[in-house]
Amino acid sequence: MLKVASYNMRKSIGTDRRRKPERTLQVLCEIDADIVALQEADRRFGARAAVMTGHLLAEHSTYKAIPFGARAASIGWHGNSILVRKEAQVLDCEQIHLPALEPRGAVMADVRLNGQVVRIVGMHLDLSGLWRRRQAHAIITHLQASTNQYPTVLMGDLNDWSANSGCLKDFGQHFTFAATGRSFHARKPIARLDRIMASRDLSFTDAGVHDSPASRTASDHLPIWATLEKA
Repeated sequence: MLKVASYNMRKSIGTDRRRKPERTLQVLCEIDADIVALQEADRRFGARAAVMTGHLLAEHSTYKAIPFGARAASIGWHGNSILVRKEAQVLDCEQIHLPALEPRGAVMADVRLNGQVVRIVGMHLDLSGLWRRRQAHAIITHLQASTNQYPTVLMGDLNDWSANSGCLKDFGQHFTFAATGRSFHARKPIARLDRIMASRDLSFTDAGVHDSPASRTASDHLPIWATLEKA
């Protein structure tokens, strides 16, 4: 059994317009997932420094950030980051370059946890439907071309509402969606912008949206989570 989560943390700026990385970390500790895909994990300008520093994670959580080597002060790439349990073994990690009008990207990591290897993809797709479909195609193509194939979980803010069209339809031809629920806006969720998907060799056993006093104020998105096992 594996528990994963995805969270657009909005650079730790809450619905009260205050930046509190420790509040973001509190939400992650509440979820207690084995692997977390974060979006908007780094500041947007300058050195793109991480909002939650390695020191904060090391001292106050069970997580470590997978290093993607983009910027010294960052814990991700284009704001995408993957956190794993400290005891997890990271076998490989890389950036996935996406076609985009604005800075967009995805990250991928192969992780051994509890004796099993799983591939994780974290992403934050474009606001434009046309570019989202191009980005979905780039991610699917990248995965299919990989030399090593592992059970795969894809997570992130896909910025798409309907699973019957657009990039969600494209992903749905290859992956199964978790029934997580509505995650945006945190104060009154009306849209399922955040998604968790898995390859056919995995099956979802449970899924949901993490709604708590802390998560309702920590970001404008609520985090989503799912548990999986081998199909």
